[in-house]
Amino acid sequence: MSMQKMMGELHKELANKLLEVVRDPEAKAGDLNVARQFLKDNEITALPADSNVMREILEGLPFDATVDQVQ
Repeated sequence: MSMQKMMGELHKELANKLLEVVRDPEAKAGDLNVARQFLKDNEITALPADSNVMREILEGLPFDATVDQVQ
């Protein structure tokens, strides 16, 4: 097996394991942080859209979600 294929398999397995961990209702903050860093390292981002979880989170914040301009 080539190194590139092996790294691809490792990446896939890690992603699958992290998904299992995140879906576990007993996931700890540290577990979620590992998953967050995995997404960041792989340049995976999500922006609030009309019908996605990011929009629901944004709307549930206890303050105005608009960003104030610094002048």
